[in-house]
Amino acid sequence: MKKISRREFLKNTGVAAGAAVGGGLLLSGCASLGKGQTSPFGDKPDPTKLPEKWDLEADVVIVGAGAVGLPAAIRARDAGASVLVVDCNYDIGGHAIISGGNVPLGGGTSWQKRDGIVDDPEILYRDLTDWSVTTAQGMPIYRYNERAIHRVMADNMAPCFEFLLENGVRFAEIPIDNSGANGTGISALREAHTRWTEGASLESPSGAGGTMLCRDLEATAKRKGVKFILNYHMDVIFRESLSSGRVLGIQASYTPTILPEATVPLQPFLTEGNIVMDAPNITIKANKSIIIGTGGSSSNPNLRRIVDPRLTEEIPGAASEFSPQDGSGELAICAIGGAMWGIMNQGMERGAQLLASNTVGVRHNYPNCRWDTRTPIFPKLKAVGFIMRDWQNAIMVNQVGKRFYSELAGFAAPSASSYGYYDNYGGYVQHDWRNSGKMPFRPNNYIAAALAENEGSQPPDYSAGPQWAILDSDGVARQRWEIDNPDYGHPEYFFKADTLEELAEKISANPYQKHRMDGQTLKTTVDRYNTFVAVGRDEDFDKPTPQYRIEKPPFYAAWNTVMLHDTYMGVRISGTCQVLTLEGDVIPGLYAGGECSGGANAHGLARCLTQGYVAGYEAAVTG
Repeated sequence: MKKISRREFLKNTGVAAGAAVGGGLLLSGCASLGKGQTSPFGDKPDPTKLPEKWDLEADVVIVGAGAVGLPAAIRARDAGASVLVVDCNYDIGGHAIISGGNVPLGGGTSWQKRDGIVDDPEILYRDLTDWSVTTAQGMPIYRYNERAIHRVMADNMAPCFEFLLENGVRFAEIPIDNSGANGTGISALREAHTRWTEGASLESPSGAGGTMLCRDLEATAKRKGVKFILNYHMDVIFRESLSSGRVLGIQASYTPTILPEATVPLQPFLTEGNIVMDAPNITIKANKSIIIGTGGSSSNPNLRRIVDPRLTEEIPGAASEFSPQDGSGELAICAIGGAMWGIMNQGMERGAQLLASNTVGVRHNYPNCRWDTRTPIFPKLKAVGFIMRDWQNAIMVNQVGKRFYSELAGFAAPSASSYGYYDNYGGYVQHDWRNSGKMPFRPNNYIAAALAENEGSQPPDYSAGPQWAILDSDGVARQRWEIDNPDYGHPEYFFKADTLEELAEKISANPYQKHRMDGQTLKTTVDRYNTFVAVGRDEDFDKPTPQYRIEKPPFYAAWNTVMLHDTYMGVRISGTCQVLTLEGDVIPGLYAGGECSGGANAHGLARCLTQGYVAGYEAAVTG
């Protein structure tokens, strides 16, 4: 075929511009036709069939207004590009706005130097690729990191921190530490913490530490001319062809998040300065580049089960009621030739990836997020859950009503990623083969047992099913729960009954309980546990000195199923966040970062912020 320029291509296909707004996994390309399908793209548009007109356009189009999208937008705008950010939620922030606000950016930041901490990009890079570090579960959390990605991250983390300061992010005036760091190296203290301010709960669904991080970046972005359009879910990325050419734009569908019964009006800052549209579908042309920062696939059972088949549909993704990580960014990229990457990092069961929570009685029991009853999405959440202060007051049972492990072992075993952990066992020496021998092996058997097949498993998925906390009225009294407050226990995930047999029937009505729990089985489990209390010894799972019998009605059951916290696999990218095909070729004009990208095992905000910082500049300048 005669080679034509992109300009000629657009002209000849009649594309009209709209209003300017200033270790690879073979999941690549579109899938084969399914039963009844007439298009390989299902009910989504063909990525190569361009719209007759574009509703909006910008130089750089960013999908996702979280820890990748916000710094990317500011960086691209600083480079002179017009920027439009699209997000499926009613608000900006994604997972970042409900995070703890812990920002472990090292490599020699001004705050590290202020505190006398020795660090530089080379120390950081060697940390992030240290093959010798293992966690308490025996997992080598830096061994499979993509070297090119981490070289760029190590070189840009300190500049990214200074960029955050310059763009209004307010950090707490406390010494740098590593209290919440995970997968960010252990040679130096690197973590700063964004401020918690009075009234922050009115500015996000939970008022968590990440609130001010996102609000500060949002304010700067809007002041510099970045435009936002919310309540639109990106469904397709348009490309010149499936196997070659540039990306040209996106199509997004209207996805209003706020339910009609919401009683709390949106705060003015949630809509001020945004583009407001309500068309069922909109198209947005990207004159230079597209950046995908959609946040991973922790809420997509089919994608996450590529790596871990245990993660069936009952396993919640952390905080997905507010920030659904549905894998749509990865799937849209794979549909135009991208490939999934870095699945080994996702497959390691360690640290804070899989969590058991002290929040019970709600499905999305993310331990770092206490939903505010004043949030406008509370009708969707329905409850905030109860805090289990002491697991001596309860037992945990699986979907058939049997205990499976000690309730006091519910949280993940300690990670080796926090500063000084190895020093407790003889000292850490960077890249020293002796390091792994210094870490006591503590397998996280609670998580493994919770997700194991049991008698209730059924085809086709053989799901392990939910886990339930069981306690009696005396246990509830010791917990000081407000049982009669409807804002706490979700009606489908918190039950009360006069007998254990009746309680089992109510549990069986839960939508994720595939197996009918037998009341006599639950009663036998409780009776056996009560005998352990009498003798002060748990003969089944060695729970330290069981203290309280479960015998006084009414009885209670509270959902407390293991959840998936993070995504560590995603699409293949270069060090500068350009999306790559399975063969390693660049898809021109397409960038990705954060949890929807693969190859990096660094946890949370450090990775997302740095890759957004890098991608924003590259998208505006390199295109």
